[in-house]
Order: sequence, then structure tokens, then C-alpha cells
Amino acid sequence: MSVERMLDSYGNMVQNKLKSLLSHDDCLYSDVIKAMEYSTLLGGKRIRPALLLEFHKICGGKVEDALPFACALEMIHTYSLIHDDLPCMDNDDMRRGKPSCHVAFGEDIALLAGDGLLTASFSVCLKTQNISSDLVVRCAAILSDFAGVDGMIGGQVIDLKSEKKSIDLDTLNQMYSLKTGALLKAAASIGCTLAGADKEKINAALKYAESIGFAFQIVDDILDKTSDAATLGKPIGSDDANQKSTYVSLLGIESAVATVDDLTQKAKLSLSAFNIDTSDLADLADYLSNRKF
Repeated sequence: MSVERMLDSYGNMVQNKLKSLLSHDDCLYSDVIKAMEYSTLLGGKRIRPALLLEFHKICGGKVEDALPFACALEMIHTYSLIHDDLPCMDNDDMRRGKPSCHVAFGEDIALLAGDGLLTASFSVCLKTQNISSDLVVRCAAILSDFAGVDGMIGGQVIDLKSEKKSIDLDTLNQMYSLKTGALLKAAASIGCTLAGADKEKINAALKYAESIGFAFQIVDDILDKTSDAATLGKPIGSDDANQKSTYVSLLGIESAVATVDDLTQKAKLSLSAFNIDTSDLADLADYLSNRKF
């Protein structure tokens, strides 16, 4: 299966499930539900849920059983994007080629839409069926840890505090590991854990996710410098505008590209722990390192 076909297959599964989860009768608070639907169903590459579902599959699980967690993870990712775009954060007016949630619905509703998605995500994943309750609770805790202050939120705080400052590479690495890498590591860990994988496989999956997470963010740095808004579906030059340190500003584009190549190879090597065909995950690492949007 090609990477595009794999992402399309998982993406369609997740999109259809999200539509059913977010559907709601009209009520006095319909505005916030419409905002939740708007941002969640805009699309995107669905990398995180695809990663969760693929690791679940190669560890012997049934993809359909892990779908609630894949959707919960995408809800958390979407809430983080809604909040990232707010004027008090990155102040971006476009997301995935469309007006950001706060532009379309107002800042107050956008803020609450993000809160609603975060809250709903745990309701969704805790209702997972066909998997033991012990594993479901364990994976809900994994999701909470990686999405919380010691994970994604911690990375966002470092990002905000680093604006208009010159930071060193160690600080930048910690920020990327948390802000971008945390949800990817959640995806890999949960996918394996739900399928009952052993520690060796879970650790290998975490190494893979850590590597592609770093690579993904460095590619973002490169594209913010070299691409255009029409291609990316969001404003470019925000790193320079916010005076953010990036791999490009610290090391230059050539060194940033070389680092992406090195991380991609590390990700692919980590897959040797799985005694099964992992070519789709290897191809995904290549795909993400060479993406243009």
C-alpha cells in the first residue's frame, strides 16, 4: 500500500467516525458544536490517528477497535490548533486553507470549541469496546500525559516564552520533543499498547515517533522559510515575524535538511524491533521528510 493510499484509507475512517461523534441536534449552544465540527472536519493529513492505527495493526490488533482512540487523539490535535491560532497565541488567520476557527466563529466560541474537543476526546476514548478496560484506562492515561503540561502543553509554553528571544539548541529540542513530538508519541504508544504489545515494541514505536516528530517540525521550519501561503494553507514567515528561534535560524537550511535526513533514517531503523512488514511506516517517514505542505 502506498503512503497516500494508507493515509487516505485511515483518514476516511477517522473522518467518518468524527462526523458521527460530532453530530448533534440543534440547541441553544449549537454555535460551539458547529465550531468544533468546522475545525475538526476541515481535513488535514491525519498523521497522528494514522500512526496509531498502523502501529495497532502491526502489533496484531484490529484497526476498528482502536478507532475511538484515533479520533480522540485527532480531537486533541484539533483543539491545540484552534488555540494555537488565537490572537493571544500565534495569531494566525488561516488554517488548512480556510479561516481559522476564531475568525469564522469569534474568539470566545473558538476558545470554548477547543475546550469542548479536549473534554469530548476522553469521553470518546473511554467508551472504547472490544478491548479490556485495563488497557483502555492505561491508554487514556498515556493520552493525558502526552497532551498535558509535561507533554504538548509544556512545549507550547516553552514556545511562547521563547518568542523574541535567542534560545539554544537544547531548549529548541525540548520544545519540539514536547510540542510536536508528544502527540506523535502518544499515537505510537497507544496503538501498540491497545494491541497488547510488549515493552520492546512500545519503546521502538516511541523512538520512531520521536524521530519523525523532530523531522516533521524541522521541515515546518524549512517550509516557513521557503514555501508560500497558497501551498501550505496557512501564513508563512510567522517564525520571523514572531522572532522565533528555529533549526533554520540556528543551523541554516542545509544543516536543517541534513538533520531531517538523519532523523528519518533513525526512525526507519527503529522499526527493526517488529517482526513483520513495516514498509508502510518506513515509507511514511520518507513521505513526511519530503513533504511540501
